[in-house]
Amino acid sequence: MEALKIILQKIVTEQHGYITFLTGAGISAESGLPTYRSIDGIWIKGTKYHRPEEFGTYRYFSQNQEEVWQYNLFWKKMIDSAKPNPGHLAITEIESLLGDRFRLITQNVDGLHQEAGTKRVYEIHGSKHKVRCSGECSEPFDFPEDVPSKEYTEDLTPEDIDHLKCTQCGNWLRPNTLWFDESYNEKNYHLDTAYDIADHTDLLFVIGTSGSTALPVNIVETVKIRARWIVLINPEKDTYFDRIMKGSKTIHTIRESSSTALPALQRMIEEII
Repeated sequence: MEALKIILQKIVTEQHGYITFLTGAGISAESGLPTYRSIDGIWIKGTKYHRPEEFGTYRYFSQNQEEVWQYNLFWKKMIDSAKPNPGHLAITEIESLLGDRFRLITQNVDGLHQEAGTKRVYEIHGSKHKVRCSGECSEPFDFPEDVPSKEYTEDLTPEDIDHLKCTQCGNWLRPNTLWFDESYNEKNYHLDTAYDIADHTDLLFVIGTSGSTALPVNIVETVKIRARWIVLINPEKDTYFDRIMKGSKTIHTIRESSSTALPALQRMIEEII
């Protein structure tokens, strides 16, 4: 960590761009939420509800709304029981130390960063705490309070279905999250903002993500092209990010969990500032 401290001190004291954090499912794993692609990931458990290429699409939703909502209400149950862990809390403290230079881009849809108190959060895959009309007649709004979370084997009740319909046009509501057959956009997923942040980032921390989706990869590659520093924090080895950064002189790798590495990073920043 001493080498990182030297890098960080130079950037904090001599440069003026963003110090950006890009987080993935790994940071929430220690809060009890399974990552999508790990050995215990939610997509590879093999039940009829957890096959992403087929199930996690708008096409599937348009034909199987009740089944998709059963799964999302199961996810809601897990998210509702999860609490921010030391990694989330350390990022919140780091934001207070860095002020306007801090940015957080997250792939996570669980809202744990906001629950921990972080303010400058850009959710590029949306949020399970929001819904919108599948007919796109409404802006995203808070999840209906009258719809309870469920086990994934529980059916929807007629009351659930009623509350999961748009009050303006009658179409089904949908989770305000990015599905596999959809594209990033600025309106719901901060596409342009994410690229602008990457263009003005001096130091990027990539935390708990393996590089399996397009926008996070493009963010990392944008920072890499600009020859800025990138710090990978992930106990997993040989991720896609490890491979595309191999040989770079501006990469630093920390093979620790986020709940260990981020509090240490917080203390390091406190010493510098």
